Amino acid sequence: MNPLLKVDNLQTHFFTPEGVIRAADGISFELSAGETLGLVGESGSGKTVTALSILRLVPPPGRIVGGRIEFAGRDILQLNPSELRKIRGDRIAMVFQEPMSALNPVLTVGNQVLESVRLHQKVSRREGRDKTVELFKLVGIPSPEMRFAAYPHQLSGGMRQRVMLAMALAGKPDLLLADEPTTALDVTIQAQVLNLLDELKKNLGMAVLFITHDLGIIAEHADRVAICYAGKIVEMAPVRELFSRPAHPYTQGLLNSIPKFSSGEKDLKLTALPGTVPDLKHLPPGCRFEPRCSRSRPECRQYDGELKTMRTGHLAACINPIN
Repeated sequence: MNPLLKVDNLQTHFFTPEGVIRAADGISFELSAGETLGLVGESGSGKTVTALSILRLVPPPGRIVGGRIEFAGRDILQLNPSELRKIRGDRIAMVFQEPMSALNPVLTVGNQVLESVRLHQKVSRREGRDKTVELFKLVGIPSPEMRFAAYPHQLSGGMRQRVMLAMALAGKPDLLLADEPTTALDVTIQAQVLNLLDELKKNLGMAVLFITHDLGIIAEHADRVAICYAGKIVEMAPVRELFSRPAHPYTQGLLNSIPKFSSGEKDLKLTALPGTVPDLKHLPPGCRFEPRCSRSRPECRQYDGELKTMRTGHLAACINPIN
């Protein structure tokens, strides 16, 4: 099967007076229909910029300077504005991490979703209202007719995120970009939203690009995972394979930083990664993780960070891998 989404050597840079920030600097991955790919990394690793690049929504002074983004066999970067509008929000939708800032505070949530429904489905206002109520039911909003008239500030964080999901589903997308959709939610509501995403993916056959810094979420809800560091993907594998046999030292460092509560209080010790993420305006030569890596060699400073096959479906950008 051909992948639904293929990102090849994506380069998105921000041109500032202080220098060029290489936010995404050679990102490549594929995503099939019905699959969830977790894009994991620290803040500033290029996750959100990658998602915004897929929709061509990179804010200035950012600009896509290289690469190719194929969706259903068409290069999104070559589409004219009219062709792009037929895909953005319709076949590809995005859910942002903070719904309070994404929703208009002076409009009811029902009217905001209704606008999206009418834009993508070309229906009358009455039909659009009925479809909006159906979407509210689909995403688990109780008393949907009553919630139609609510303003964002009158809803809880979990309900606002469900409204954002309803808006994203208005065009019946093939691909959903979920940018840390549970960041501001408490654990109980977070679990509800994640289970809802899994259910929607299963019932609607969507592919999901799930962006997060939480490896625990990825372990439970993703099929494959890509680890980002300083604008590059450093490891990619099926989720169980990555957790059981990480190959890149950075991935191993992330896994070591997860608290483990199974062996008793006296053994609760976290292993922190030394150093800090490099300044994207002044990147180190060769492997970008080398200054922090306990397995570094002199030749790492000449390594271009190309992903290499460790095992079937498991890639890592390392010349001295762990496994």
